[in-house]
Amino acid sequence: MGLLPLALLLGPAAAAAVKPTPRSRCRGLVKKFKQGMVDTEKKNFGGGNTAWEEKSLSKYEFSEIRLVEILEGLCESSDFECNRMVEEQEEHLEAWWLRLKKQSPDLFEWFCVETLKVCCSPGTFGPDCLACPGGTQRPCSGNGLCSGDGSRQGDGSCQCHMGYRGALCMDCVDGYFSALRNDTHSVCT
Repeated sequence: MGLLPLALLLGPAAAAAVKPTPRSRCRGLVKKFKQGMVDTEKKNFGGGNTAWEEKSLSKYEFSEIRLVEILEGLCESSDFECNRMVEEQEEHLEAWWLRLKKQSPDLFEWFCVETLKVCCSPGTFGPDCLACPGGTQRPCSGNGLCSGDGSRQGDGSCQCHMGYRGALCMDCVDGYFSALRNDTHSVCT
């Protein structure tokens, strides 16, 4: 059973839960954009004289034609929200493609985090994208999940994996013992 029929059976609350957030829409759009880049990687202008076209017009790799091909493949025709987002953000995507890609090569970071401000980088949380406890490289000492990690939400508190406790998930719960511990890492078994 698909998501839509399931949402209809479960009522309006479930339907709202299934609706993608701006964060997930942005992540999905960037993922599809990157796949479009891969799919068009080995293409060219496709005319009769590709060498002349690339010499006279520009390289296909950086061309507006390639961008249009990528943009056209981002959304299913029936996906209203995706198509609306592409339409609203097309100028941003075009600016990144034509002018900003070299200085900001990470489309997710530039588009979702810096431009639209709907996401945070991994290891950060909240409206200001603050570092998770334990740092951005190993949030919660690698032994838990940071509340709001990668989003503009959450309070950054650690939800520790089984066997761990504490503000940074460095301590062992009763029934577990510390097999290894240093300033940044702890292993409870």
